[in-house]
Amino acid sequence: MSGSGFIAGFGAAVPGGALRQTEMWDGFFARHFAGDRMAERIFRSAGVQRRHAAVNPADEDVSLWSTGERMRRYVSEAVPLGKEAVAAALADAGLAPDEVGLFVVASCTGYVTPGLDIRVAADLGMAPDVQRLFIGHMGCYAAIPALGAAGDYVVARNKPAVVLCLELTSLHVQPPADDHGRIDLGQVVSHALFGDAAAAIVVLPDAPGARRGLEVLEIAALTDAATADHMTWEVTDLGFRMGLSPEVPRVLARHVRAMVSELLGRHRLTTEDVDGWAVHPGGPRILSTVAEQLALPADALDASKAVLAERGNCSSATVLLVLDALRAAGRSRAGRAVVAMAFGPGLTLYVALLRQG
Repeated sequence: MSGSGFIAGFGAAVPGGALRQTEMWDGFFARHFAGDRMAERIFRSAGVQRRHAAVNPADEDVSLWSTGERMRRYVSEAVPLGKEAVAAALADAGLAPDEVGLFVVASCTGYVTPGLDIRVAADLGMAPDVQRLFIGHMGCYAAIPALGAAGDYVVARNKPAVVLCLELTSLHVQPPADDHGRIDLGQVVSHALFGDAAAAIVVLPDAPGARRGLEVLEIAALTDAATADHMTWEVTDLGFRMGLSPEVPRVLARHVRAMVSELLGRHRLTTEDVDGWAVHPGGPRILSTVAEQLALPADALDASKAVLAERGNCSSATVLLVLDALRAAGRSRAGRAVVAMAFGPGLTLYVALLRQG
């Protein structure tokens, strides 16, 4: 087995119109959190200016919906959104749906069987023998192992693959108080950051005359199991509830420099050889921690900050949105490295080393 996979097409879709962060606070969350001053400070310092939501909380308060009600809404919203993102990625790559060999779907915000992989593939006209893989409950880093699976497939089978990451976090607004009647600041942070989006990529095998994009060189992972309780995503009777510790940036700081340096070193590279940094914007502190630990230039994470400001944290879809933003900005030159990085439950770090074709 030899060769590489190349990311040759991007597509994205978001539900509804953009909602301003101030409007979301004034229109719903100020009342939801009883005007709590700390909650308001968290909302205003989240680095988010606008985001999209399948369910606007000012119009529909889902905080007391059952998990069943939320899952039924997930299906109705997710299928058309996924179709739009995948169709755009296929068009960008110049690929017909029936040419896809593997379809990978990642989502942690909803479950249904038959799943999005079957429904979107059938609606778009993918072949009946298309292979499918669904990645669930990995959270914000799921796009990178999904890319790894797609890259391995195209190298082994010499057929194209598509990855779809789709998250509808707006379906999981939680009651404001914890079991002791106190405002749960972890939920405040979650509701201040997260937005809804679908993002898709096409991965093509290397072939003479084939279109080349970002070459997938290596995928690396690290899990600090001792901190598994720092980030959780619990299925409850009232949807999915996030547990988020303020210690996450400090755990990340312990690992990110060594992990990235070792990955780059295996390819005889340093951070100075990297033109583009697609870092998952889990929040402002996450981005500042990565920039500090890797001693990055002041503008290195501009694409991540822009996606956070305009889309919010869209869980697994976010790092693909940042990669697309880097592409649009022309931040990487031919032959130069690009690093995609995301973090999530575990506590887990996933990094993809890419090279501009």
